[in-house]
Amino acid sequence: MTFHHQNKNLLHFPTLPTNLQSITHLSVYKNKIKDIPPALWQATKLETLNLADNKIEYISEEIINLQKLRMIDLGHNNIKELPKNIGHLKQLDLFLYLSNNQIKHVPDSFKNLKQLKYLNLTDNLLNDIPAAICGMENLLELRLYNNQIKNIPAHISNLNKLRELHLMDNKIEYLPEEIGELKDVKILSFRNNKIKEIPASIGELKELLYFDLRGNKLTAFPKSILKLNKLEKLDLRWNIDLVIPEWIGELTKKGCLVYG
Repeated sequence: MTFHHQNKNLLHFPTLPTNLQSITHLSVYKNKIKDIPPALWQATKLETLNLADNKIEYISEEIINLQKLRMIDLGHNNIKELPKNIGHLKQLDLFLYLSNNQIKHVPDSFKNLKQLKYLNLTDNLLNDIPAAICGMENLLELRLYNNQIKNIPAHISNLNKLRELHLMDNKIEYLPEEIGELKDVKILSFRNNKIKEIPASIGELKELLYFDLRGNKLTAFPKSILKLNKLEKLDLRWNIDLVIPEWIGELTKKGCLVYG
């Protein structure tokens, strides 16, 4: 059974049905709801929960009751802190959307989300990439753009199934050598950071298709990038101190579009 009350400008959560156990998909997307009724946490058959685009500030630790959840969308709310036990929702494997909130930290329990494929924490207040996120070993796509992140930890290498890493609009100054261990990554987006140099290990990313480095502080670029035979687009624009090396032409001969 689905329970959908979307885009209705509701100020309060709509009345839930009496047989909560029959609900498998619930969405109250795009209303003006601030409070979640305690009864919701008894809908233990829920597989998808969409509370996005509301005015929610608090998520109860009673969410742990919803052990069948595979997708949660809490984006575009006013959440400052996540429940400490959210990482114990072991069936959560599709999506976890937490974008456009006021989150500064994630709970350590995140490291238990071993099956999760997609995590979005864009437009929050993170100062770093938490070690707990680097424990999500089946993650395919990680979106952390528009935060306050300064460093990429070496243990980013644990995410060796990652296909997309989006970190634009942060304050990153360097990329660790371990970035070269993301063997399946296809998209790297670091636009509008403070990156000064790229490690030679970037040449190990043989599946890389798209590399966005616009608006950084690059002064040089490693020749190892010539090893990336699948690269389709390299964007180096708005690095005002970077002199594009002549050998970059070898990339264009392989069919890669180079912007600089």
